[in-house]
Amino acid sequence: MEGAREGQKAPRDSSGIQDWQEDLSRAPISTKIVVAGGFGVGKTTLVGSVSEIEPLTTEALMTQASEATDDLAATPEKTTTTVAMDFGRITLEDDLVLYLFGTPGQQRFWFMWDDLVRGAIGAVVMADTRRLEDCFPALDYFESCGVPYVVAVNHFEGTTAYAAEDVREALSVPARVPVVIMDARERATVVKSLLALVGHALDVAPV
Repeated sequence: MEGAREGQKAPRDSSGIQDWQEDLSRAPISTKIVVAGGFGVGKTTLVGSVSEIEPLTTEALMTQASEATDDLAATPEKTTTTVAMDFGRITLEDDLVLYLFGTPGQQRFWFMWDDLVRGAIGAVVMADTRRLEDCFPALDYFESCGVPYVVAVNHFEGTTAYAAEDVREALSVPARVPVVIMDARERATVVKSLLALVGHALDVAPV
């Protein structure tokens, strides 16, 4: 801001900004996180439930043309699908800003993943216990490219609840990778998953 001095506070407006954001002598740490997983696992819901801005979504109505490739058995109420990405932002720990990029789940859109993952500190791989096999491509992808990740089991209402270690065993997730149980609709559990990823990414980062 023109004429602002170090440590000087910017004028308050009605946007609901936090106190630390008014201090022009400090800059927030921002980082990128990818949210990945199979079709209909809850990636768009996760981004929308925690984003402090209006999330950007690229949802398109599903048509009969996708019936042969998009399995709706577990999510019969689903009428739209992500065709590019979801985007949101959340501020944690006063000045840690996370930019969330949700990937499309269908195989025909996987060519976008390399661009979406570039520059990310890590990924949240979402899993649905009714169809765990759908998250294998994402697990294989992040293992092969060396990007830190956590597995977040999205517990859908009316489904059997499984312990994190049971899911770890079923997916053969290495012991070094955190596995958390969450509900993509509940902000608190999503934040817990994001913090688990940030902590894991810091733990495995080169010294």
